[in-house]
Amino acid sequence: MKKETFNKGAKEYFVITLGCVIYAIAFDWFYLPNNLTCGGLTGVAQIIHHFVPILPIGGMLIAMNVPLYLLGFKRYGFRFLVKSLYAMALSSVLVDALASLYTFQAMEELLACVYGGVLLGVGCGLINSMESNTGGTELLSWLLKRQLPQLSLGNVMLGLDLIVIIGYAAAFRKLDNALYGGIALFVTSKMLDLFVYGGNSGKLAHIISTKENEISDVLLAEGVGVTKLRAIGAYTNTERPILLCAVRRREIVMVKRIVKELDPNAFFIVSDTSEVLGEGFGEYKANWL
Repeated sequence: MKKETFNKGAKEYFVITLGCVIYAIAFDWFYLPNNLTCGGLTGVAQIIHHFVPILPIGGMLIAMNVPLYLLGFKRYGFRFLVKSLYAMALSSVLVDALASLYTFQAMEELLACVYGGVLLGVGCGLINSMESNTGGTELLSWLLKRQLPQLSLGNVMLGLDLIVIIGYAAAFRKLDNALYGGIALFVTSKMLDLFVYGGNSGKLAHIISTKENEISDVLLAEGVGVTKLRAIGAYTNTERPILLCAVRRREIVMVKRIVKELDPNAFFIVSDTSEVLGEGFGEYKANWL
């Protein structure tokens, strides 16, 4: 049991470390040389410092993060606090270390927005997938997500950071910078959601066929779960079962092939599901997102 716990912890910190490395590369390669703002509490501190120069940016960042981490500790526990502090400290050190070792050249702003947003989203996604974050609006998004369960983590963070970027543009009169930053934020939020929720996403298939027994037998033999729903056709007024299948994205091609081979005239509805929980899929965690 202790070995399993150790292996799980080692894996979590390895993924967090990898996420921090990618985060630092994205920031130093795409954001820093192109003067792109990524919002967050850093942007808030920059705005306050602009109007009240006596207040240091670093000190304000610490002051704003302390109450957030205390709320995070109360909500998510000690392990969350330790992992998040590790992610915040390591990402900060790596950003400064990489910047001191190599100076990246500026590039076309739109390329920086797209590729920087993707890379930053991958880094943040890896960190958040291990139930940790780098503080700032990431942590604030976690806390607000509890009150706004209908929104994804990426959308909450996007909304918060957009507010900061708009304020940044108004304070520094840099509209172009804010517009490019908004593009990068949008890309980052989508990549973040992909890593946080993508593992439990899938496809939902509704199959209406006169050969429902043959189809369900073959699908069950392939390891695909099948549920039969009772339905009545409005035109014929006859009862006909609907086969309901929740599968992973890569498995939907196999389901289509089986249905097509057994009943070419079957009525087949496929829809995306953002999250599937239960046997064979994700597991619900009360304190998770």
